[in-house]
Amino acid sequence: MSTATNNPSPAPAAGKERKAPAGERVADWADGRLGIYSLAKANMRKIFPDHWSFMLGEICLYSFIVLILTGVYLTLFFHPSMNEVHYDGSYIPMQGVAMSEAFASTLHISFDVRGGLLIRQIHHWSALIFIAAMLVHMMRVFFTGAFRKPREVNWIFGFLLLVLGMFTGFTGYSLPDDLLSGTGVRFMEGAMLSVPIVGTYLSFFFFGGEFPGGDFVGRLYSVHILLLPGIMMGLLVAHLILVFYHKHTQFAGPGKTEKNVVGMPLLPVYMAKAGGFFFLVFGVIAAISAIASINPIWAIGPYRPDHVSTGAQPDWYMGFSEGLIRAMPGWEINLWGHTLALGVFIPFTIFPLVLATIAVYPFIESWVTGDKREHHILDRPRNAPTRTGFGVAWLTWYVILLIAGGNDMFAQYFHLSINSITWFARIGFFVGPVIAFVITKRICLGLQRRDRDKVLHGRETGVIKRLPHGEFVEVHEPLSQGKLHTLTSYDQYEPAEIGPTVDENGVERKVKPLEKLRAKLSKGYYGENNQIPKPTVEEYKEIQSGHGHH
Repeated sequence: MSTATNNPSPAPAAGKERKAPAGERVADWADGRLGIYSLAKANMRKIFPDHWSFMLGEICLYSFIVLILTGVYLTLFFHPSMNEVHYDGSYIPMQGVAMSEAFASTLHISFDVRGGLLIRQIHHWSALIFIAAMLVHMMRVFFTGAFRKPREVNWIFGFLLLVLGMFTGFTGYSLPDDLLSGTGVRFMEGAMLSVPIVGTYLSFFFFGGEFPGGDFVGRLYSVHILLLPGIMMGLLVAHLILVFYHKHTQFAGPGKTEKNVVGMPLLPVYMAKAGGFFFLVFGVIAAISAIASINPIWAIGPYRPDHVSTGAQPDWYMGFSEGLIRAMPGWEINLWGHTLALGVFIPFTIFPLVLATIAVYPFIESWVTGDKREHHILDRPRNAPTRTGFGVAWLTWYVILLIAGGNDMFAQYFHLSINSITWFARIGFFVGPVIAFVITKRICLGLQRRDRDKVLHGRETGVIKRLPHGEFVEVHEPLSQGKLHTLTSYDQYEPAEIGPTVDENGVERKVKPLEKLRAKLSKGYYGENNQIPKPTVEEYKEIQSGHGHH
């Protein structure tokens, strides 16, 4: 066999193929079975908008990842048992005290496991940040109309993630079996008992007998680490798949249409920024956890049914549910020998009804507008005054109930009467959202008027000019075409009309109640005094030509 002198490597023997590197063989094997290459080629250059508000969803995702990682670590040391033991760990003030294994193992994690207290704090703080970020993210989606077709299902997925996150937080908050969380569990037992007919059965089933029973920590533990996180992970994956499938929404601007997305590609720009942002979120959570103590159970003590913790407050995301019950008068009625605790049952009914209304709101607005088109361009909140008013009214209602849920703490720290705070919450429950709605709507309409004026007359420059006949006017600078596009590229719906109630033959047409309701709602959304008409092209040309200006 001969070799060429000018070839640094020998030629492969006849009939033999060059052996590919190991990494290439593994990639080919995976691609042949999973289609990774074609999938990556189709999606790795996907475009993401670069507006700051889209990072809110990433905070939710990253804090959820931190929750999972820290939760896995904590499960290695936590014992979900209510068997009574006497503490003999390193925390001297608690030595010899009778407590459940759950409480004792939490003390063990806090004082004897290396890094255990920091991990506990990171887990708790990341839960608070996760739910707060989800709430803010949903408000961004709501105020900008990002829930419209084709994203109604994704709105429901996000809503379920928020609700399940709240209950997952509540179950985790209750696991240490300390006096503070035990008081919250007692509150939950009262809500169960208020359910007519089956309330006692629900309580006995959940607690394994009379409260506090001996099973609720173990049952909450299974729900907390397995059932709810599993459902949430499935919803999160579905949520992200739909985000990829539907493509991202974007705010109006030059070059942005319903058919495209303007922004950065997933690789390499967005992935680099997202990776850095993950470590930033994780670092902030870790810094807060290292500085600010949260849920110091050793200062509270183990739960005993005959004790109640002073100033017992749930985490903020469950405070409004407690506020509903604290603000509600303690009404009771007796029916056929059964006592119905309306003071608990009515709030227990209002709570899911409000949540259900939030979940189906995209379908309500679509029905009112009659709009079945796809929307990928976001609304500015000012251009949907009624929707924005509803959102602020709900937030106002939430804050009022949060105050009611902590009425004893507000009374203590601000030296107020607890009865005065309770009556403030009762009145504010009905009046506060209405006032917030009206004020928000007027602000939105005022901003619409300002935008209309800017489109027609331009931007104020602060330069005062005197005209030949002595009048002083301010010089306005015309807006750029891009700015004009941003201020005018939104839909204005016409109110739905019932139409003629008598046909061409003089026969009266029966108007369905739903048709009447839709017409009234549509008028409330888009009728007179509910939106400022956009400037027309004719008005703009007349102003710019000098006619009618000043």
